[in-house]
Order: sequence, then structure tokens, then C-alpha cells
Amino acid sequence: MSSPTLLVLAAGLGSRYGAGIKQMDPVGPDGEFVLDYSVYDAWKAGFGKVVFVIREDLEDDLKAHFQDRLVGKVDVEYVVQDMKALPGGVQCPGRRVKPWGTGHAIWSARNAISGPFAAINADDYYGSTSYDLMSQFLGSPQCDPTNYGMVGFELNKTLSANGTVSRGICEKTREGILASVIERKGIESVDGEIRCLAEDGHGVIPLTGRETASMNFWGFHPTIFGHLDRLFAEFWQRGCKDLKAEYYIPTVVDTLIQREEITVKVLETTDRWFGMTYAEDRAIVKERLKDLTALGMYPHRLWNSNS
Repeated sequence: MSSPTLLVLAAGLGSRYGAGIKQMDPVGPDGEFVLDYSVYDAWKAGFGKVVFVIREDLEDDLKAHFQDRLVGKVDVEYVVQDMKALPGGVQCPGRRVKPWGTGHAIWSARNAISGPFAAINADDYYGSTSYDLMSQFLGSPQCDPTNYGMVGFELNKTLSANGTVSRGICEKTREGILASVIERKGIESVDGEIRCLAEDGHGVIPLTGRETASMNFWGFHPTIFGHLDRLFAEFWQRGCKDLKAEYYIPTVVDTLIQREEITVKVLETTDRWFGMTYAEDRAIVKERLKDLTALGMYPHRLWNSNS
């Protein structure tokens, strides 16, 4: 069986991050992006190809950054997320300026991927164990046209110290199969207690912190592209008048689960997530990457070493 592909969703705008492009913010000890560590961990875990879904304005800079670093390690392809190219021949509203979301971003890569693949966010650090788990799943008979995978994180290990976050809170069966993904907003830790906003936006709901959270690290068979194409029509009918509505991959996956069209294996990781949600997160990310390098988890000068 051929090695799996890593699909990197790097076209987001990052409105909460402020000035700068968070996907290309040099935060490693030698100026690496968070994205460098994701690709490095995937390469070490046996992924053979990386597909970047990007905005057109990032293409030249990303190519310049990676063209020498990845030679002889993994195959690379770049796909521009064209907001005017939509499934089912839907016509994009002329006033639309916001990208269509993660579901559309994955669909955009349909012609660049032919086998099992993982999809991740460009600005999230997931940890090497997470890539090992996903690589093993994608290379096993467990991954097939109706069975997908998802790396699950302990909610406690996914919070930001600098503001509220949204997370897909997962319910799973005793066998570790995903039963549902519910998007919870306004998650924060206050005086040691974790809580989120109620669904109506008024009041709060207590959480334990031990819940399984989805951080958009999915493992798919290429059949997902057909589902994305088909379900976009339903999304369009529901929200076509909302110029900011987004086609989210967790919503697509949950819909397919509830309709009993797929199953999703939850791959529980012990790694701690961190990412670039807020500008204030940058200092924390820099410190953590510095510490991981000092501990020998990563070599200095990540791509120029022989490690």
C-alpha cells in the first residue's frame, strides 16, 4: 500500500490573530513556522506527500519556504482554494469575500489526492504521537470507503490562555467509535473551572476538561470528496443568503454519522495541542517549541539536520 498524504488547510484568514499571517509566522528556534513541525512529524510518521490548500496570495511565499526543505523527503503539491469554484455548479454570490470553510477547502483538493489522507489545520501543533496514530490507521484495513478516523485530544490540552475557543466536543461508543461532534463555543477556564457558552448564547455549561475534543485532525478515504460534493447542496439551500456562512468539515462528518453512512474511529492521543488563535499565543508557542527542541524532540535547524 502506498504511503498516505497529508492535506494542510492553509487558506484561512485568522481574523482573531490580528496583523500578520499566522500560517507563516516564524516561531521556531530557527524561524520555523508551526507548519514546519507538522510536515516534519508527518514525514517521520511515513506520509509520502503533502498537499497545501492555500490562498493565491500565499502561494509564492510558501513555495519559496518549502521548495528546498522538502526535496527528497516528500512530494509536494499546492492547490488554491478558489471561492468561486463550488460543488454541483453552484454560482458564488458576487458579494462573497469570506472563504467557504474547511469542508470546501478539503473538496478543493479532490484532484490532488487519490488515496487515504489526513487533513489538518496549518497553524495547529498536534504532536508526533498524533501523526504516528494517524499514519498507522490510514495504512491499515480499518480505513476504507465507509470508515474514517479522527485524532481525539483531551479538552484540557487544547485551551488557550488568551481567550475563548470553539471546539468540537465528541461523544464516542465504548468501542471508540465517534457517535457525534457538537461544536461548543466560548470555551474557557475560569478559576480552574472549564465552561462553555450554552447553545442559545446565554448562560454557561460546565465541562470537566476530560472530554474528547476534535481539533480538525481527520483521516479520510477519498470517498469523502463525493460526500462533500453532495452535502454542499444541502448547505447551500440552508444558508445561501448568509454571505459569512461556512461549510465546516465537522458538520459534514456528523451528518454522515447520524445518517449511518460512515463510521469514524477515534484515535486518542496523549499529545498536547497548541496553536496560533490569538496574537498573544505567539509567545507561548515560541516557548513550547524552544522547550521541545531543548528536550531533543526536534533537531535544531529542523530541515537542515540529518535527524
